[in-house]
Amino acid sequence: MAAIETAPQRVPVLGVGVDVSSDVLAEAIALHGRGGGQIVTLNAEMTMAARQQPELGAVIAGADLVIPDGAGVVWALGRQGYRVRRAPGIELARQLLDHAACHGWRVALVGASPGVMDTLVQRLGRELPGLRLVWSSHGYRSGAEWPDLERELLDARPDLVLVALGVPRQETWIRSLSGRRRGLWMGVGGSFDVWAGTKKRAPVWMRALQIEWLYRLVQEPSRWRRMLALPEFAIAVLRQRG
Repeated sequence: MAAIETAPQRVPVLGVGVDVSSDVLAEAIALHGRGGGQIVTLNAEMTMAARQQPELGAVIAGADLVIPDGAGVVWALGRQGYRVRRAPGIELARQLLDHAACHGWRVALVGASPGVMDTLVQRLGRELPGLRLVWSSHGYRSGAEWPDLERELLDARPDLVLVALGVPRQETWIRSLSGRRRGLWMGVGGSFDVWAGTKKRAPVWMRALQIEWLYRLVQEPSRWRRMLALPEFAIAVLRQRG
């Protein structure tokens, strides 16, 4: 019978570690209580990228919490005897925003386009009136602007920073601030676009069937090359167990 994990344990999936836990939200809140750290959301595509890009692999290995965001990662863990639920990053990030609003956390948002960020800030203000949004910036900045923006962000002393700069940029950027940052820092990919209403998330039935990747591909056909990582991931997992 597959094991049901009740305590976090880092398990390698094709050599890339992912934390097995019964409650990722509780783990994230506990991490905040210990001073914070970096949260990474791992899927099959990122796993394959990490095997080819040492910098990304090092970031994931050094992260404080790595959650199984993708169905492929959950499947691979199941083949090792770990029965876990998929933990979509977009859902954990929203739960953390809800928690932040209820507990007075200082929140910062980084990334997406100027229009998306403006809409997102307005929406969150309406949906979470208790949210303490202390800093925000879109991601379309020149290289020369980033050092000052980073100083402003760090001076704001956020408890939670959500970063939508795309993989692997968001992960490596968060890592580059290690030693100067506090609180929880998490890359959220396209979550800002969904929350702002400019993109839609897959219907619930597609999420239940764990084919959310197909919905994203239909929305963005240009992703097809990136999606080639999915069969490559599956073949690598099967061969590893063969």
